[in-house]
Formats: sequence, C-alpha cells, structure tokens
Amino acid sequence: MKRVRCLQFPRLVSDDRLIHAVFTREGGVSEAPYNTLNVSYHTDDRPEFVSKNLEIIRDAIGAKDLVFMNQVHGKEILVLRQQDFDGSWEPASADAMITDIPQLALMVKQADCQGVLLFDPIKGVVANVHCGWRGNVINILKSVVDKMKSEFGCLAADLAAAIGPSLGPCCSEFVDYEKIFPEAFRRFMIRKAHFNLWEISRHQLLEAGLINKHIEVAGICTRCRTEMFYSFRGEGETGRFATVIMLKGEPSF
Repeated sequence: MKRVRCLQFPRLVSDDRLIHAVFTREGGVSEAPYNTLNVSYHTDDRPEFVSKNLEIIRDAIGAKDLVFMNQVHGKEILVLRQQDFDGSWEPASADAMITDIPQLALMVKQADCQGVLLFDPIKGVVANVHCGWRGNVINILKSVVDKMKSEFGCLAADLAAAIGPSLGPCCSEFVDYEKIFPEAFRRFMIRKAHFNLWEISRHQLLEAGLINKHIEVAGICTRCRTEMFYSFRGEGETGRFATVIMLKGEPSF
C-alpha cells in the first residue's frame, strides 16, 4: 500500500489474498474541523476535498473502485456479486456490504461507531459493517453473518473478524441505557451507564457462530485519541475516517 497512515489487524494482514486498512484522520487535504482525511460528503466539508481524500484512499489501497454507503444505523445489507456488478455505483442507504469481487474496496465511514471487517478465506468473501450502538441493539452483525451464509455459502466458523477503533468502554456512557438497551446488555456495563460495546460486538459474533480466536479487537477509543481519529462525542463537528477491505485479484468489471 502507498504510504498513508493506517492501522491493520495481524490476522487479516497475514493473508496475502486480502487488503484492509483503518485509515487515521491524517494524510488528506481537508481543513479544520475536518482535518485532514475526511471521507464523508455528509459533513460541511468542501466536496472537492472529500473527493480528493477518497482518491487518496483508493490509490493507497490499490483499488479499481471504492464503494461506500449512506449509513443510516439500520439493518440493510448490500450484496455485490461478480456476476451482476458492472462497475457502476451509486451509494445506497445501508449499513453493511458483502462482496466476492476482487479490486472492489468496501469502505465504512466512522467517528465513534465500529467498523467491523469480516473475511471468509474459504469462499473468498469479505464484508464491511457500520455498527454503532443502534447496530448492536438490532444485532446487525448476526444479520451480516447470516447473509454471508445464505448468499455465499459461508460457514461462520471459517470467518475472521476485526473490530476497529471506536468508542471505548471508558467513554461509552449512555445515561438512557434503561430505555435504549435490552436487558441482556447489562452484563457489559462496566460502571454506571458505561458499556463495553467492543465486547457486545464480540459476543454477538460468537453467538452468530464465529470462533473467539478468529476475532480481533483494536482496543482503541476514538474519543480518547482524537489526534488520530475523528470522534463525534469528543469533537462535535468533525469528519469521518475510513475502514476499508478488499479482495486481491483480477476484477470482472
């Protein structure tokens, strides 16, 4: 990958059929308060700056194309297959993408929510999931695993998963938790109104059939590390950083 500051997960980076990266907020062209690698048009950043930042990420990861969603904290999942993707793309309202297409980079935009990567090394399928606390409440992770199974014949036990930098238990305070969280989440409350969302996601992946040793967690709180990542809770008006995953190979489009 071309040199733009990013983080990678050891288990995923060890497979040479795969490229992935969690990009920091550094290395782009946007000005404060979106400085500098903001990837979201749904901010008040200048669109030409966002377009340039997306080009930087696409070039860094070596993708033929970079696709992303209008993230809405819902349960919609986009499935992109080799046989029916012609290279044209318009962002749709969804919070997860799954594909078997090489050179097609799937990008999630974040500023405290989790970007959760999934990879099936047997079937050659990847997924990228935008999972905030609302995503945990509706268990979007299980829905994505189920979709990978039904659409591509994946087995949950084969999947590798990585939970990226996001709001940590140190800063995950939800004063209305009795109204917004199910009772089952109480076991993940580490102190009054503070929840370990990373462990909620791990638990939901395990419940979906993944193996614990196949799940990696970055363990980096975005609110605590605003010099590296955007954080809505920490900054208010801010940009979005990118988590990207892509299969290597020859594209069909």
